[in-house]
Amino acid sequence: MSQPAAQIVVEAPYRSDVVATPTPRIGWRTETQSPGWIQTGAELELGRAGEQVVHRIAGRDSQGLEWPFEPLRPREEVTLRVRVTGEDAVEGSWSEPQRIVAGFLGDGEWTAATVGLADPEHEAQPAYLRTEFEASRPVRRATLYATAVGAYQMAVNGADVDDQVMKPGWTPYRQRTIHETTDVTALLVPGRNAIGVRLAGAWATERFGFRDSAHRHYGDQPRFAAQLLVEYADGSSEWVATDASWRGSTGPLTESGLYAGEAFDARRALVDAAGRGFAEPGYDDSAWRPVAQPDPVAVPEARVSPFVRRLDELPVREVITTPAGKTVLDFGQNLVGRLCIRVEGPAGTVVTLRHAEVLEHGELGTRPLRAADATDRYTLAGDGVEEWEPEFTFHGFRYAEVSGWPGEFDPSAVTAVVIHSDMERTGWFEASDPLVNQLHENIVWGLRGNFLYLPTDCPQRDERLGWTGDIQVFAPTASFLYDVRGFLDSWLRDLALEQEDGVVPFVVPNVLGPARPAAAWGDAATIVPWVLHERYADTATIERQYPSMKAWTDVLVGLAGDRRLWEGMFQFGDWLDPDAPPHLPANAKTDADIVASAYFYRSADAVARAAELLGRAEEAAGYARIAEEVRAAFAAEYLTPAGRMMSDAQTAYALAIVFDIAPAEQHAALGARLAELTRLSGYRIGTGFVGTPIIQDALTRTGHLETARRLLVQTENPSWLYPVTMGATTIWERWDSMLPDGTINPGEMTSFNHYALGAIGDWLHRVVAGLAPDAPGYARIRIEPRPLAGFDHASAEHLTPYGRARSGWSRAGGTVRIEAVIPPNTTATVVLPDGQSHDVGSGTHAWEVADSTQPTAPQRVGLDSSLADVIDDPEAYRAVLDAIGAENPEAAEMFRSTTKWGPGRELGDALFMVAGPDLQRDIQERLVALSAARSGR
Repeated sequence: MSQPAAQIVVEAPYRSDVVATPTPRIGWRTETQSPGWIQTGAELELGRAGEQVVHRIAGRDSQGLEWPFEPLRPREEVTLRVRVTGEDAVEGSWSEPQRIVAGFLGDGEWTAATVGLADPEHEAQPAYLRTEFEASRPVRRATLYATAVGAYQMAVNGADVDDQVMKPGWTPYRQRTIHETTDVTALLVPGRNAIGVRLAGAWATERFGFRDSAHRHYGDQPRFAAQLLVEYADGSSEWVATDASWRGSTGPLTESGLYAGEAFDARRALVDAAGRGFAEPGYDDSAWRPVAQPDPVAVPEARVSPFVRRLDELPVREVITTPAGKTVLDFGQNLVGRLCIRVEGPAGTVVTLRHAEVLEHGELGTRPLRAADATDRYTLAGDGVEEWEPEFTFHGFRYAEVSGWPGEFDPSAVTAVVIHSDMERTGWFEASDPLVNQLHENIVWGLRGNFLYLPTDCPQRDERLGWTGDIQVFAPTASFLYDVRGFLDSWLRDLALEQEDGVVPFVVPNVLGPARPAAAWGDAATIVPWVLHERYADTATIERQYPSMKAWTDVLVGLAGDRRLWEGMFQFGDWLDPDAPPHLPANAKTDADIVASAYFYRSADAVARAAELLGRAEEAAGYARIAEEVRAAFAAEYLTPAGRMMSDAQTAYALAIVFDIAPAEQHAALGARLAELTRLSGYRIGTGFVGTPIIQDALTRTGHLETARRLLVQTENPSWLYPVTMGATTIWERWDSMLPDGTINPGEMTSFNHYALGAIGDWLHRVVAGLAPDAPGYARIRIEPRPLAGFDHASAEHLTPYGRARSGWSRAGGTVRIEAVIPPNTTATVVLPDGQSHDVGSGTHAWEVADSTQPTAPQRVGLDSSLADVIDDPEAYRAVLDAIGAENPEAAEMFRSTTKWGPGRELGDALFMVAGPDLQRDIQERLVALSAARSGR
C-alpha cells in the first residue's frame, strides 16, 4: 500500500497565495500508487498566530469545500495543510503548508481619493504621478492596494512592484473596479520613500462602437487611486493614499490607445539633473503640477481572476521584403502582445512598427483592422543601445512592418512578447493526423490571444469586446485546456451587473448601448455557469449567478408569451453560416426563430436544474414545466412527424438532437437527415457560430461517426482544416477569412483570431479521445473513445481538480488498444469501442478490442455511379475534380461547390453542364483506370 500525499489548492488567482474573500473555498489533489484509492477522511490544519486548529472531514469530499474555520481578517497570514486517509486505512503524510494571505480590504478601509493629470494636453493623455513619504520606524510589512480606470504600473523607489501587465484590466468601471494587493515590504527603505505611477487610458478611454457611433464610454482621461498600509515593528501603522498632495506630469509616453498603439519619445525621459528617476526619492518634481481629483472610482474589490503577464517570447522567423519594398517581420505564429526592440541610433530617429495578422498578396494585410492603426512609434534618445516595449497596448499579429530603423536591420533585435491571462494549462490533445493536431494548436493559441482579462471576440481590430455568444459556445473547450474558473467567475460577475431588467447585453462589459435580447448570446448567463459546475463542481458560482440566470430566462418567458416560442424578433441566429453573404453574416440557412426557441428551452432547463441543485424545489418545478412547454411548442411548430425540421439545415437538426428538444424516438430520423445533408454538401461545413459546436455531437450520438470524421478531415473550403492548409495558426472568424487565391474576405468583418469556431475542440477531447466528466468536477470520469477510420491514434490528457486523467487509443494489426489513467479519489465508467462497459477506480488501465473500422473494399466507379458513391470515394472524387480542373479551373470550382452529392443522380448526368463529350470521355477513362488498378490490389 502506498502512503497518499495531498496538495492543497485554495480559491485564489493562479500562482498567488492572495485570496479575495474571508472564506475561500478549499480543495486538494492526492497522489498515491495504490490502485482504486478512495478517500475516507481528511484533516485540515490551519496555522494561525502561532496556533494550530484542526478540522476533520469524513468521506471523499476533496473539492470546493467551504472554509471551515473562522473567517480571515484583512491582511491576515495563515498556513493550511491537509492529511488524507483512504479506504485502505493508510494515513497520509501532511502536505506542505500553503501560505494564505487575505488580500481584501476591510469594511470602510478604502479612503483613497481618485487622482489624474491636471490640464491634459489631449484626450486619453498618458500620465505620470508621484508622491513621497517617510518610513520613520522599522517596517514590519507594507501592503499596497491600487486600482485604475485605465491601466497602470507602480514603482516604489524605482522598482516596479510586480510583473503584471495592463492591470487592473477591464470591468464595468462605474459599478465594479478591481484592486491589486501587493506586498511591497522589500521595496521600502528607512527614511524617505517614493511612489511613481505610469498611467494610460487603455479600455477606459478607448472609442468603442462601430463607425460614427464610436465614443469614449467611461470618460476622456484615465484616473488612478491607491493606498499603502505601512505597518511598523512597534505595532503602529499608517496609510499613504492618493490625495491632493500627489503631483502629475506628462512624459515620454505621449500617446497610448488599444486600437491606435503607442508613441514613446525617449528624449522626454523623466530623469532630473541628478540622474534620479521620477519614482525615486528626492526627484526634482518642481515642474510637475498638483493632480486633478475627478469623480471617485467605485470602491474596488479584490481580484478573483488571474493576472495578465508576459508569458512567451518569439523570435523573428523570417525577414520579408514585400513587393513594395517594405521590411516585414514574420514571427511564424499569430499571437497577441507587442514587440520588444533593441535599437541604437541618432537622437530623434523614429522607428515605426505596424502590425497585422496576415499578408495579402505579399503586403501587410491591414484592411481587417478597420479603424485600428495598430502602430507603435519609438523616438530614440540617442544614448547607446535602447530597449523598448509598449506598455499599455496590445496587438493581434503575426507580421510586423518595420520602418525608420537606423543602420542595418538585425532581426535578433526584435522579439514578439506574448501576453494573456496567466491561467494554468490543464488540457492536451494529440492525434495521428498532423492537420488535426495543427487545428488543435490553433484553438489553443486562439484562447491565449482572446483571454486577456476578459473573453474577447478578437484581439486585433477596433473591437476586442467580450461578446457573450462567443464564450457561450467556447466555454467547454476553454475549461478543458486551461483552468478558467477565476477568469470566467470574474466575467460572470460583470455580466450580472450589466443586465438591464434581466436582458443580457451583446458584450460584457457593455459599451454598445442599451441591452437587447439575442439567443445564444444572452444565454451565456445560464450556460457558462453550468459549464463551470460541470467541469469544476463549482456550485458557488451557480448560487451567486442564479438571480442572473433566472432574470434572463424570465425575459424569455415574457418575449415568448403563451405560445412558448421566441419568434419574429432581432437575432444573430446561426451567425456566419458559410453560405451567408459576406455583408449579411446573420443570413443563415437555419431560421433564426428555431435558434431562439431552442435556446429558450435550454435556458429554462438550465435554471430548473440550478434551482434543484440549490434546493429551490418550487422554482425548479416551475422552470421545468416551462421547459417542457417550450419543448412541446418547438416540436409542434418546427418538427414534422417524419423527422424533418422546417429549416432543412444542419444547425436546425443539431439543435433538436443535442439540446434534446426533439423526442428521443425521432433522433434516429433527424440524425439520418443531418448525415444526408452533410454528404449532400460534399462533407463541407454548413454551420455558423450556433451549429458548429454541436454538429459533431449530433452526428456521433445518432450513429454517424464516419460522417463526422469526413467533416473533420475535410480540407476544402469551408471546413475546419481549410484554414490550416492556408497556413493559419489561430482559428478564423469566417470559414473563408482568406480566400483560396490569398485575398482577404471582402466583408467588413474579418478576423484571423476568433475562437468561436474552435469549439470543435470539446468534441475532440470528449469523443475522439474519449475523456469527459461523468459527474461535476470529474469526480466520476467517462472514458469512451471513438477510434476514427484512417487515424492510427489519438489521446487527451486533462488536469482535473482531482489530478491528471488520460484517455487514449491506438490501432495496429486489426486491434485497438485503449489506455486510461484515472486520478485518485475518482472512479470511471469505461465504454470500449465494441460496447463493453467497465467501472474502474484510480490507476492505469488498458484494454484491447477488435478493430471494427476496417476499410471497405473500393467499388467500381464510372459515369453511371451515383454522386453519393463518388463523394464517398475520395479517390474517385479527386479524379473527377482533377480532370475538370485541368481543362477549366473555374468550372471545377463551380462543380465542387454547387453539386448536391446525393444518391439519386448519376455522375454523368451531373457533368452535363460543365463537361463536354471529350472531357466526359477523359473522366470516364480516369475512373476506368482507377477501377482497374483497384481490382489488381
